[in-house]
Amino acid sequence: MYLPIGVLSLAAMSLPLATAQLNSYAKKAGLKYFGAATDSPGQRERAGLETAYPEYDAILRDTNEFGQTTPTNGQKWLFIEPERGVFNFTEGDIVSSIAAEGDQLLRCHTLVWHNQLASWVEETEWTPEELRSVITEHITSVVGHYKGRCYAWDVVNEALNEDGTYRESVFYKVLGDEFIKLAFRLASEIDDSAKLYYNDYNVESPGPKSEGVVRIVKLLQEEGIRIDGVGLQAHFVASRGPTLDQQIAVMESYAALGVEVALTELDVRVQLPANETSLGWQAEVYKNSVGACVQVPACVGVTLWDFYDPFSWVPYVFEGQGAALLWFDDFSKHPAYDAVIEALKNGTETPPSNQSTISWERARLA
Repeated sequence: MYLPIGVLSLAAMSLPLATAQLNSYAKKAGLKYFGAATDSPGQRERAGLETAYPEYDAILRDTNEFGQTTPTNGQKWLFIEPERGVFNFTEGDIVSSIAAEGDQLLRCHTLVWHNQLASWVEETEWTPEELRSVITEHITSVVGHYKGRCYAWDVVNEALNEDGTYRESVFYKVLGDEFIKLAFRLASEIDDSAKLYYNDYNVESPGPKSEGVVRIVKLLQEEGIRIDGVGLQAHFVASRGPTLDQQIAVMESYAALGVEVALTELDVRVQLPANETSLGWQAEVYKNSVGACVQVPACVGVTLWDFYDPFSWVPYVFEGQGAALLWFDDFSKHPAYDAVIEALKNGTETPPSNQSTISWERARLA
């Protein structure tokens, strides 16, 4: 999936490098983690990339920089159960091992999603009974394999259309919203220690889609089914990212339901070639997103969708766009890195009375 984007280094535009690093400042600001998703070498090799990136690996494993990671692709249905009943945990296990070796949190991703789905699931005409069995077998095996290793699971991913209605996936067509209830019920029964999330994109500001997320949370709660969090993917465009106030408002709307929230796949793409203006916009969007998380007690952490531009999914999907992460091809940092540090640093400089309240609220939600 990942293709090099050939962005020229624009390090000269960057602000002076911060002395502290992302995860260190995140914890000082009261967050549980600042992390980055990553693919295993096997996934990179399939994408035509070299597998030896010692500088990349050193940054990823630096717990001052990243206290959490997520397998970008290795736990998705396409790779983990390519044939019914045939499970391949190799790619997911590599990332799980990286997290364990470095004492980093592991967010696990994802159990039920319409995309990157094995063809045998998508192309079969299922009866409701058969599809329930397929979902049950998959979640039982995958969650069981990783039990005790995952801080959180993205249980259901992207079940909504932009207008807040349900997406017509194979799961919804056959089972309606029952598939959501089934997935969360199973995940809760198999691993009672992992936080269970609904995860989606374009749900970072108030609107019909965020209202759909609220509906899903309430649906589960009314059925007595555990849901612990809402994941805001936060795949943004630098020229039109949501404002700080919009992101605070939507996070608070989810928190009002008693769940935690997290930025789960943060990146901010620009039109290539990147320039000083577009990187300035990007820095502002990053600052607003991380700043919103810091200001909402229910927001527990931030995950970049990888951190190194050549490994970004963006150029593969959005032609002519890229440079979406915090490290350029040559491992120099985007100006947005310092904007993120500023947002986190602002969180450590809240007046004492308010900071005490935020800290107490975070402890209550932990």
